[in-house]
This record gives sequence, C-alpha cells and structure tokens, in this order.
Amino acid sequence: MTGPEQGVPMEHVESTGSLPGLEPQVVPDNSDVEPMELGEGAPVVQPSAPAPQDDPLVGTYTWVVKDYSKLPDRVTSDTFEAGGYPWQLLFFPRGNNKNEAVSLYLMAADFEEQPLGWCRAAHFKLTIVNHKDPASSITKEASHNFTASEIDWGFTLFALQSAINDLEAGFLLNDSIECKVHVVVSTVDELRLGGYDSKKETGYVGLKNQGATCYMNSLLQTLYNINLFRKAVYHMPTSEEESPSSSMPLALQSVFYKLQFGRTPVSTKDLTQSFGWDTTDAFQQHDVQELNRILCDRLEEKMKGTRVEGMINKLFEGHTLNYLNCINVDYKSQRKESYMDIQLDVKGCRNIYDSFEKYCEVETLEGDNQYNAEGHGMQDARKGVLFEDFPPVLQLQLKRFEYDFMKDAMVKINDRYEFYEDLDLDRDGQRYQSEEARRSGVRNQYRLLAVLVHSGGVHGGHYYAYVRPDGQQWLKFDDEKVEKAEAEKAVQENWGGEGEHQQLQQAPGAPAPYTPGVAPFRFTKYANAYMLVYVRVSDWDSILCTVTEEDIPDHVRARLKAEQEEKERRKREKAEAHLYSLVRVATDADLREQIGTSRFFDLVDHDKVCTFKLLKKAPFSEVRRLVAEKLGVPHEQQRLWRWSARQNGTYRPAKPLEVESEDAAVATLRETLGRQPLRGTMSAIHLYVEPLSGPGTSLPPRNPKTDLLLFIKLFMPGGGGAGGEGGPWLSYAGRLLAHRSSKVQELLPFMAKLAGLPEGAPLEVWEEVKFEPSVMVDALKPAHTLQTCQLEDGDILILQPKLALEEARQVPYPTAKDFLTYVRFRHVVKFKRLEAPHEEGVELELRADQGYESVSEALAKRLGLDHPLKLRFTGVNAYSGAPRPSPIRWRSCPTLEDMVKAGHFGQTLGDVLFYEVLDLPLPEFEKLMHHRIFFYSRKLEEVKDYRLRVPRDASVGQLLEELRALLPPEQHQGRPLRLMEVYQWKIWQIFDPAARVDSITETAWHLRAEVVAEEEEGLNQPGALHVNCLQISREGGQKAFAFSDPFIMALREGETVGSLRRRVQQRLEVPDEEFAKWGVVLVSAFSTPEPLDDDVVLSQRIPLADLQKLYSHSDRICIGFEHENKNPRRTHAHINRNASFYGQEKQLKIKA
Repeated sequence: MTGPEQGVPMEHVESTGSLPGLEPQVVPDNSDVEPMELGEGAPVVQPSAPAPQDDPLVGTYTWVVKDYSKLPDRVTSDTFEAGGYPWQLLFFPRGNNKNEAVSLYLMAADFEEQPLGWCRAAHFKLTIVNHKDPASSITKEASHNFTASEIDWGFTLFALQSAINDLEAGFLLNDSIECKVHVVVSTVDELRLGGYDSKKETGYVGLKNQGATCYMNSLLQTLYNINLFRKAVYHMPTSEEESPSSSMPLALQSVFYKLQFGRTPVSTKDLTQSFGWDTTDAFQQHDVQELNRILCDRLEEKMKGTRVEGMINKLFEGHTLNYLNCINVDYKSQRKESYMDIQLDVKGCRNIYDSFEKYCEVETLEGDNQYNAEGHGMQDARKGVLFEDFPPVLQLQLKRFEYDFMKDAMVKINDRYEFYEDLDLDRDGQRYQSEEARRSGVRNQYRLLAVLVHSGGVHGGHYYAYVRPDGQQWLKFDDEKVEKAEAEKAVQENWGGEGEHQQLQQAPGAPAPYTPGVAPFRFTKYANAYMLVYVRVSDWDSILCTVTEEDIPDHVRARLKAEQEEKERRKREKAEAHLYSLVRVATDADLREQIGTSRFFDLVDHDKVCTFKLLKKAPFSEVRRLVAEKLGVPHEQQRLWRWSARQNGTYRPAKPLEVESEDAAVATLRETLGRQPLRGTMSAIHLYVEPLSGPGTSLPPRNPKTDLLLFIKLFMPGGGGAGGEGGPWLSYAGRLLAHRSSKVQELLPFMAKLAGLPEGAPLEVWEEVKFEPSVMVDALKPAHTLQTCQLEDGDILILQPKLALEEARQVPYPTAKDFLTYVRFRHVVKFKRLEAPHEEGVELELRADQGYESVSEALAKRLGLDHPLKLRFTGVNAYSGAPRPSPIRWRSCPTLEDMVKAGHFGQTLGDVLFYEVLDLPLPEFEKLMHHRIFFYSRKLEEVKDYRLRVPRDASVGQLLEELRALLPPEQHQGRPLRLMEVYQWKIWQIFDPAARVDSITETAWHLRAEVVAEEEEGLNQPGALHVNCLQISREGGQKAFAFSDPFIMALREGETVGSLRRRVQQRLEVPDEEFAKWGVVLVSAFSTPEPLDDDVVLSQRIPLADLQKLYSHSDRICIGFEHENKNPRRTHAHINRNASFYGQEKQLKIKA
C-alpha cells in the first residue's frame, strides 16, 4: 500500500521507543569539524563514566485497538517514535481492497514534512498478539526503504479474518486486539545495500567498486580465498612507518585484514594508489588475467629475500615441454618453459578436456611448412606441447575474446563450454603429460575453487566471482555484495551458449507452462566463465590452511584494529545523526580571529566556532547552560541571535532568538539555512551571542522597533600616512547598537573608538552588501540616517581612513571596495609544463577576471620569454589531474576563471594549468596546421618522425614539399612523395596532393610519408592499377588479423599472384628461406581470407574500382601476405596525443 489517507487515531497504550536522556557533548572552539557532518574531525568532550544506554536506533510500540467490532474499514494509530523517527501503524480489519484477510502496515508519520528525495530505511516486525497462547501470536517481518512514493510498507494478507474474529482463537479480548511493532532503523551503509548484511548472511564482506574495478575485486576475492597466498601476504615484511597508499604489500595486507575481520565492504583506494594508479585507472576496465600476472610478478619481486620468497611460484608455477621430432631423420628438439596460467581455447571446443586435447595436439610440418633441421635441411616433423608438471593452484584462462578479421574487431565468444567441479588431468593414461611427468607419481586430480565470470561484450561489461572457500558452499562475490549460491549457478549457468525463456501466458485449461505450439524464446548467455581456479586435491588442506590473527604482523594488526574501531565509531555516529543537532555559537572572538585572515566577506565560518552536540529532545536550557559554562556569558545576560540567509547570498544575524519555553526541545529550532541535512549528517543551528563588555557588566537594552545591531570592519589601505603602515589589511572592529534615526556622521566617533583610530581623523564608511556573483560595496553619505541608508540588523559597515588624492595614488587598493574586489577575484594558479606534468611548476597570484592575454603575459614575464603570447595553455582533467586532450584555443576562454574551471561542466574552480612554450605567438600559431609525420623507407622501416606546420589553406603537396626540405637528399633522390593515414595496420586513405591540408584532422591516427617508386608514378591516371597489401598472421590457429605495416604495389596488366610475390619479396628484402613460408590470401571486409595460388590473375579476382581508385578512404579488397608475427606486442605507440586519448586503452601497470 502506498500513500494512505489519514485514518482514525486510536488509543495509544504503550511506547518503549523513547530515547534516554544523554548529557550534551561540546565541540571546542575553532574545531575543524566538517559542516553538518557527524564526527568528522572535531574532538568531542564525552561525559565521564556514562551509564549503559539502550540502542537509540531501535524502538517498540504496542497499540491496543478497541471496539474491534465497530471499527471502520481503516484505522491509524497515534504517532510513536522509534529509532529517532515518528511512525504510525495502519490497520484494515476487513482487509485492504476487501479481501478475506486483515491488513497491517507501518507508515512514516512525517512524510508530508520531508524534503524532495528523502529516504528512510528500517527493518520491522509486526505482531498481532494471541492472549491465550502467546506462542501462537502472528508475526511477520520486512525491510523497506521508505520514500515519498512508498511511505508505508507491510502485509495486505497479514492474517485471515476468520482466525482473528474467532473468539476461541485468543486474538480478541474484550472486543480489542493488540498490535505490536519492533523497528530497527538501518544505517547509511545498510540503506545503500538495501538492508542486506553480507557478513551476517555469509561470513564474508565485499569490496567497493571505484568506478570500473570489478575485474580487480573479483581477482582479489579469489586470491584472498587461497589461504596460503593470504598467509604469505601477511608474512611479507612491512614497517609501521610506511603508508598503505605508498606500500603495495602493506595495502594488500590491509585489504585482506579488513576482508577477514571487517563487517562492511572494504575500500581498495589505498591499494590502487600503491599501484601508482590515478582516478582514470579506476574508471578504465582491464583484463583480469593481465592484472593477475602483473600483480603476482610485483609480489614475487617484493617477496625476494624474505621468509616467503618463492611462494608465488610454489603456488602457481608449472612447466611445459615444447618438442619437435623429425620423422625421417634422427633429429629432436626440446625446450622447457614455465607458466603461471594456461590459456585454453573456447572456440571449437565442447568442454575443458577438448581444450587440453587441442592444447597438446600434434602438428605435422610438411610440404611448404617443413622444418629446417640443423645438419639435415628441410624435413617433415611433428611438433607439440606436453606438460612437465602442474602447480598446486591451477589457473585457467578461457579464451573468450578473439580477433574477428571479417569484422575487423575483437569479439567475445559466448559459445557453450563445459567445465566441471572435478578435473582429472591424469585421464586417458596421462596423455597431456611428458614421460618425466608420468614417472613423477604426482596425482593430478583437481577440485574447482573459483569461477571468475565476465558478463557483457568485448567493449565492456562486469566481472564477478563464484568461490567456495570451504570446498562446499558456493558464494557469489559481486563487488560490495556477497551471497550464497547454488552449485548450478556457479558452474553450469556459466557455461555460456544459449538459454530459453518459456512463454509466461498459459492457455485456459492447458496443463503445460506455455502455450502449446509456441516455441520458447532463445537467447545468448553473455555472462560466462572467463577464468577458472582449481586446487590439487592432495594439496587442498595445505592450500586452504587456517589463517589467524597471529599470522598478521603486530603493527599491522594494531593499525588496522584502530582504523576499524574508528570506522565503526563514525558509522555509528552517522547512523544516529538524525537524533542530534549541532548548535554552533559564534562570538566576537571568532569574528576577530577570522576576518582578515581566513574570512573577508560576511562574518564567520561556522565550522570553526564553538559547537555543541545535543540530542534533539534536549531542552533549550541546555544551550544556555553550555553558553554560560563554555563562553562565559551568564544565563540572564545572554542575547542570542539567529542567522538568516538573505536573497543576495549573504548570511547574517537577523533577529534575537525567542523561545516559547526554556524547556522547549532543541528540535523546535529549525535549521537556519532553510535546508534539510543530508542523510547521515546532523542538522545545525547557527547562533551569535553578544559579548559582555567586562565582568559584572550587562548588555544595553535594545528596542526592536528602533535599534539596529551593526557589525564594524576596519580597512587600512597601507602605504604610510593616514592609510597606516604595512597595509592593505582588513580586521574586525566590533559591533554597534544604533538607533535607526542616527546619522552616519554621528556614529563615526563610536566606530573610530571601536577601531582604535585617533579622534577627529577623516574617515569614510562603506556598506558591504554582497560578494556574489560580483562585489557590491556602497559608500554611505555622512548626512544620511541609518534608515535612509536602508540598513537592518546584521548589516556590515566598513570603516577606513579617508585618503588624500596623492595618498590614494601610492597604494594599490585605496578603498575598501577596491580591496574586496581584488580579494573576490584573486586566484593562485600553478602552471606546469605540459611535457612534465608531475613537476612542481610555478605559482602565480592572478585575478580570476584576467583575460587570456593578461595571464599569458604574467607567466611569460615569470619565465623570461621574449614575447607575452608565446604560450599555449591546456586545462586539467577534473578526475585524474592529468592534462586534457586538447589545448585551450586562443580567446575561447575570456577569463582566467573560465580557463581553470575543472570538469566538463565547469562546476569546480581548479588551480592548475599546463603550458607549452611556442616559437610563435599563439594567434599566429593557431593559423597553422600541425602534423606529426613518420617517414618510411621502401622496406617499410620507420626512418624518423617530423613535426610540420603549414597554413590551413596549403595543399597536401605543399606539406610534402615542407617535409622534403627536411629530408637528406639521398632519402628522396628528388622523387615524388606520398602521404597516407594508417589505422589498425591498414591503409585508411592516401591523400590527394591537390587537397587542402586542413582536410587532414590533427587527430589523424598515423600519418606515413614515403617515396613514390618509379613504377608507381601516375597511379592516379586512368587505366593505372594498384593493390593495397597487408601483413597478416594466424597466431594460435585463430582467425587472420593484420599486424604490421601495410604497403601499396603497382599492378601490372594481367599480373599473377606469383609475380606479385616475387616483387614484394624483392621490395621487402625477405630471404628466400623465410619468404617461402609466406602465404598469399585475398582479404575482404565481409568474408574469410581466401588462399590464392600463384597462377591466379589478380585483376580477375579484385574489382576494377578497388584497383583504380587511389585517393580517399574506402573499404576495398586487399592482398594479404600471411607470415609469422615476430613482434606480437608491437603497436603504433607513437600515435599523436589527441588520437591516443580518444582511441587507445591505457596500459595496465603496477609500479615496482
């Protein structure tokens, strides 16, 4: 039920949910407590020896509903309090919507008073009491997030009416029934997780996701549950002087300790910081196997020279034997290699055993693929791989991702692939193992420990893990949540393949669960296993050994226990925040300390004043008592003022505080900012107390109709003379109680006395009106009255010496208005070199309203440049702190404030700009096109890269001539040059020399220039033919993919594949023996590469348009030369910065 109407309140019998009275807590003056945040910084003075208290988040209420037989359809209880919130019960004796049961609900009683977006979480039990047999009472419980759209929650079918109405059943007593409710208000963390407690339900806790770190979380949970690995991490030597954010072993120890002994989800921020990652790394998903390898490598390095040296290899390392045996001669070759994980094919394999068969299958080298055996020449041979040994912990990566040449992209393989809870690698006579392994006697029977699942596609998705730490119960670790799972969920449902949805609608009278004749809906399972972790059965007990606190270094245990206790304290305080209010009381001492130092506008920072933490139920007399005790203002002399937020954005004391009674609860004083506190924070009440002039004195009487409370600031322009020495500076002079009819000039002697200025000195007075979005400080005319000046309580007057004209010329800020305008717009910016973003940089104090030219001139002067505009600036990324991908263009940002706005929507004012020193003034620089071009030799060898710039209206031909001027003559020999863009190892396009250079974007992927061979001149002429050539590979039996530099070849009339092969070999200077292994295939964007025989005429297999069209981009059929990729990790690492920002994945690294 949602949104009930007001019901008939019934008699309130009992409520045990009231909170016990607690002594108020005092936050000392000048504390650094966060605004309206419970327990964030400020020390709290606790009362001595407090008595044990009931849980303030729990409450119980009993409601006796009388005259049951005469009740209307709906009745509502009185409002009661539980967990610090008001509630009501809703009862429907004849059922909600006229059913045969009674209905009972719990409702948030104050829903009409809540702000937009409010939410309150609670777990509750509802009971209808059986008076004859309490054990037969009907109880039901639920958890719910109460919101504006769901203000109540409960049970429509709570109990049958027939049972309740039966006088013999015991529920009715004297025509009354008794309803009880027990409410437990959830904490902020419990609210975020929907009330689910992973620790309580499973004994394990989750890991917080920093943005896209689910892949790391699934791996960490798996490694944590390899107990011997966890113990080894605990035994790594660390120092108590180290910080987890800078020490990877200590950070990992911290994460594991919190997973083992904590009760709430664990943060991994210190761990990722110790990796050397920034915010962008946390928002970029990587491969879990790659992270596993790099993390284990770093741990192995850190473990060297310690008691756990070699533990990583002991757990995960195995060995393979690569062999090659010639068939017709006595020649054998063997090579032993180690591995930390095994990559198994999924494509074309039904199950895990098929993958091992494929891994160990024998390949025959014959025909064109013969092996060159030393001393025997080219020979037929058999080669393959066998396992020398398997590790105790076997990590299997399932190759779910592969390159699809037809789609020219990586794809995910979602095919059905079976794996099992038990894995026997000794099956079929140990066929996967070498002779030595068979003789070892080790039994290679494995039991499944963990299944890491990837849900989604090749461009993103979500990782989670199924683990069974005890070998029995499977648990699903999904970031912050851990829950129990059935074996079928963990294993069979992650095989991939297709699933079925049955029809949900059933024909009348049909016994089948779906409509006969309609096939069930089939769908692809995109969530499937990506990595499997098996443990050898004989090593199970030693690998999953017991890990106790004694395994953890004492200093780590002490540090983390203290952290955990502090975390629990803060969590509890946040959970109870709604029970308290913060009363912040500002004094003249606060104003005097802050104004002119940390505060220039308005009066005070309320986070730095004396703060009292009080229960909302506490009487207001407690506030007065604490003000008298802590601030020295007697109860009878206290005049407290409420602060008010004005429409112009200022915040001032508005009127004296008036309470109906000293016994009125603090909660009756509404928060002065006019906004509701955030969940988990306390409401705050801001007050100002007028000080006494001295001991035994009293405050002057105030007539609210005629008297005004004014605050006086003093501004000294400086510069000697009347302006004072050492200025400019601003300070607080004091407060003044003045009559509305007083003239400004009449108040000058009093203000001068407050400020300590000599009597009779010439003065002028300003009113500080506002400071956002611009400063408004108005001069007051001496002859005007305060009423004429439209002054009111809480206004601020600024007093300053009146300067002569000559004196005003000698100081930078002759008036208070000038000075405050400067303060409002001043901004300290740190300038860092773009090529060295981690250097300290140069700091300049500038004005936020300065223009681009002025900012550039200031930095150029600091750097000693010969021109003020030979600088180009780049903004900072709000999340990573790194430079943005594109520089700030000339005059695109009118002011410094626009230049340093961080974030895509300018929501935050940053303090960093990156700069480049140019050899031209920026306006001239931006009139040019800038390109990085790589010059290649005829053999496809990169010679050198050049940075060129030409006018935007120049042609590509002119750009190439600029390049020619930089090349040594022997490299071009006066021959024409051509320019192409290469993308993913294909020629994306060749640029027409007549085209404008601005047709090439500055984010082009890879611009390559080369000399046009004599036979390739005139390829743009009618009838001339050419063909684009690729270099491709089929690593591991996968589909072909391009991997090295492409090239263009002129095609002769009627030329065959064999002829082209010979010319390509000659051009690339590939030795005969190696080139004999190269195959030739026809490559199309929409079909599988087709092998070509040497006698095939190319012009008969490739469309004429593809052979004739030279310039511009188009998907065309190419000739692929298939051979071994000898450098599989080679990429265009030299791609320009902008292109790499938009299209390149950041490499995964963990600092050493």
